[in-house]
Amino acid sequence: MDAEQINALLPQTQCTRCGFPDCASYAQAIARGEAGINQCPPGGAEGVRRLAALTGLPVQPLDPVYGVEGPRTLAVIDEDWCIGCTLCIQACPVDCIIGTNKHLHTVIESQCTGCELCLPVCPVDCITLVPAHPDPVPTGWAAWSSEQADEARARHTFRATRIARAKADNDVRLLAKGEHKLQDLAAASKLTDPVQLDHKRSMIEAALARARARRGQS
Repeated sequence: MDAEQINALLPQTQCTRCGFPDCASYAQAIARGEAGINQCPPGGAEGVRRLAALTGLPVQPLDPVYGVEGPRTLAVIDEDWCIGCTLCIQACPVDCIIGTNKHLHTVIESQCTGCELCLPVCPVDCITLVPAHPDPVPTGWAAWSSEQADEARARHTFRATRIARAKADNDVRLLAKGEHKLQDLAAASKLTDPVQLDHKRSMIEAALARARARRGQS
């Protein structure tokens, strides 16, 4: 089974309810035969049928261990309670929350997948979920289009790339700082004893060597 084809049939809410960190990881597990096709509540019964048609596996009810099919919801931030901690921004898998430290955050409604991952990280409980659709309330793929799934997947991929790039840039800065400090450790340190300085120098050199090795592996 092809993991990319399987991933293309998932709703891309990136909610982790399937037991995996994102939709792509779940798709890979299905392809390896390590996960069932009935572990995605946002996809619901229609999602199971789509995956069954692709994989040749039998249609089966959604496994209640992973949740139940329900209506799509949107996250809303109460501006009177928001303290601007940025934790929800960091938790959002599709970068649909905007704001800066100590300033009000806002959810971009059209991009919210209703993953609920922002709820547990909010320290002041200022985030609530509201229905994305009026009555009658659709569920599963009836509440979420393939176009929306494609957009969510693209935002999730961009976010992962952005985070990886930021980490790599930070690693380079830290490595440069360490190498600069090592050039004149006596001037950069409060230590004056030559034995202690040599010990600290060896520790820094070992840490820098590990950092270089990690960069070479990435």
